[in-house]
Parts: sequence; structure tokens; C-alpha cells
Amino acid sequence: MGLLYYGAEAQPIEMPDRILAHVKVVATTKLRRNESFTMTWKHPDDGPAGRTSVWMQPAIPLRFVFASAEPETLDPDCLRTLANAAAGSGGMMIEWASEQELREPIDIRSQVAVAA
Repeated sequence: MGLLYYGAEAQPIEMPDRILAHVKVVATTKLRRNESFTMTWKHPDDGPAGRTSVWMQPAIPLRFVFASAEPETLDPDCLRTLANAAAGSGGMMIEWASEQELREPIDIRSQVAVAA
């Protein structure tokens, strides 16, 4: 699992490396252009119920930490889906499978949903 450190929060956001790699590309592209957006994710099944949203803006520090030393292969369709969602009023909605399902190969596009 990768970690996304956001602002002054001591507790990182945990997500699979393959999803974090896509979020990193979209977030850094938008923030480099001074475009703010929201990012929302559902809490994992093994944690408290609910979801969290954060306002991503250039002035808030981000740090991406990957569990693997090898870079992930990026899916252009997934990047487009995330970028389009981030540009909309609903923002990016990130979803990922349970820990058990993450051990099996999963198509990244099935893990990312566009918020309505």
C-alpha cells in the first residue's frame, strides 16, 4: 500500500500503489496549473464506515510514498477518467478493492469511479 501525506496531517492516506501512481500524475498536473479540486475516497472495509474528501490546492504540501521501488504502469484511459472527474464539480472519487482482492491482478479502470 502506498501513502499520500496531505498537508500537516500526520496520518497518511493509504491506497494501492497502482492507484496512487495515477492520482499522483493527475494531481501534480492540475496543481502545477494552479487548478484546485476535491478528491474523495471510501474508507476501507476493515476501518470505520464512511468516506473522506480533501480539497487539493497548490499551497498544501503533498508527499507520495510508494511501497514498491518499481514504477507502476499507467493506464491512459484511467488518467483521462481521473482528470475529467477532477475537472468536474464532483471531483475525483477514488475506490479500491479490499486487501484480499488487491493480491489478485485488477484492472485499474474498475477501481476508479467518476463522482456525479
